[in-house]
Amino acid sequence: MEEERKIEELQRLIDTHENIVFFGGAGVSTESGIPDFRSVDGLYHQKYDVPPETILSHSYFLRYPEKFYAFYRDKMLPVGAKPNAAHKKLAELEAAGKLKAIVTQNIDGLHQAAGSRNVYELHGSIHRNYCMKCHKFFDASYMLHSARCEKCGGMIKPDVVLYEESLNEKVLDGAIRSIAAADLLIVGGTSLAVYPAAGLLQYFRGDALVLINKGATPMDNNADLLIQQPIGQVLGSIRV
Repeated sequence: MEEERKIEELQRLIDTHENIVFFGGAGVSTESGIPDFRSVDGLYHQKYDVPPETILSHSYFLRYPEKFYAFYRDKMLPVGAKPNAAHKKLAELEAAGKLKAIVTQNIDGLHQAAGSRNVYELHGSIHRNYCMKCHKFFDASYMLHSARCEKCGGMIKPDVVLYEESLNEKVLDGAIRSIAAADLLIVGGTSLAVYPAAGLLQYFRGDALVLINKGATPMDNNADLLIQQPIGQVLGSIRV
């Protein structure tokens, strides 16, 4: 009954606010079959000879591109994944004029696949890949079988933010502006452990902060509404 009451409160907040922004992480895509990073079954708890944080670093990519791509293809290229109830509901809210922006830490492109248009991808996207030599563009499916440019033979780099790299300034600025202008901020599917992304919540000055995540986060005590359930299940029950 307590969870039902919380869903009703979330519905009320969505109904009574017109400038909603969603901030999400890996937990948004787990219901699409994409593993997250920090949960018990997450990527960072699996055993590798080299830690995933090291493999996914800029210096490792430059030094051992073949090893990087072996891991990247195995764990970071969910080309066949489909949007789940959370992605679809957020797209509906945007189409209805309620949701103004999505700020995501995910690189899977599932928000756009569901129909969302105003998406700030803080950590880039697997769907954008560029030759480091001639800058030719390649899609995600090309990366499944090659890491070399078919035009000049140069190494292709995914347009994803690796460890040791900075966030895109234009994307970061757009995300900050959206969060600062929001009257309702819904945060979902993120442990809020990755910085600088998690630090963007400090720019929110609106009416209500909603946190939807299966596990605890450092911001739980700051939330006006805290729902610890799968986000697809929660958002899927919302009426637009």
